[in-house]
Amino acid sequence: MPSKDAVLVSRPDLTREPVAASAFGVVQKPLSSTERIFDNAIVRKGLILVLLAVVWEIGARTLNNELLFPTFLATLKALYQGLTGGALLSRIGSSLKVLLMGYGIGILLAGVFTAVGIASRIGTDFLETVTAMFNPLPAIALLPIALIWFGLGNGSLVFVLVHSVLWAVALNTHSGFLAVSQTQRMVGRNYGLSGFAYVTRILIPAAFPSILTGLKIGWAFAWRTLIASELVFGVSSGSGGLGWYIYENKNELDIPNVFAGLLTVILIGLVIENLVFRTLENHTVRKWGMQA
Repeated sequence: MPSKDAVLVSRPDLTREPVAASAFGVVQKPLSSTERIFDNAIVRKGLILVLLAVVWEIGARTLNNELLFPTFLATLKALYQGLTGGALLSRIGSSLKVLLMGYGIGILLAGVFTAVGIASRIGTDFLETVTAMFNPLPAIALLPIALIWFGLGNGSLVFVLVHSVLWAVALNTHSGFLAVSQTQRMVGRNYGLSGFAYVTRILIPAAFPSILTGLKIGWAFAWRTLIASELVFGVSSGSGGLGWYIYENKNELDIPNVFAGLLTVILIGLVIENLVFRTLENHTVRKWGMQA
């Protein structure tokens, strides 16, 4: 409190004249045509792919040995001939059919394991234990067992694909559920949500970034496991998808076709990542403001 002898000094009123908007300078500068083009992620990624293709072409022409490393143009020609001839298309269809079967079953089983994991502490301990046991185990290492159990055919391929998908999806989904804040959980309880409605309206949306990460990892594991397994099945049964196509052309020393098969694997991976998963991401976590 001020003392009795203190003198109160009033401050003079301060008024300012309005300033014209032009006096502030440039507040928001419009983007130039070049800046608008490079602001598009598709354009930037496309330029990166073109640059890699140019480096590939220059490197292959410098090496000048098509038996070791064919040029990018020779690979494109072999890819075009394989697609128009139908041989490569049938291999792609065979691989994608098996992949979708194994990926779908793996996701369903991951949902079951996650439900067990979030049901109780015993369930959490069980999920963490089996994940620690089987997640580090390479799926391709189970191929000999799959051959004994299911024989030659799609059954063995689906088995190893389920193994490669299951643990990655279950682990990320369970971690996402555990990371849901207590505030969000209490909001759901206050709205009277419970059971299935509570899981679908609160837990899954809140944990969806982790779930989406698990789906991406599971897809990547499944795709490369499938190609590696088909290489073995190509040797064993003389049939298969893209892996067998690569192996078959390697035996015939048709290296451009080998690279065409590898390029097909890469292109399918790019399409799934940038079309399927990116679209799903844009309509979920980005739309919800959970990612920048």
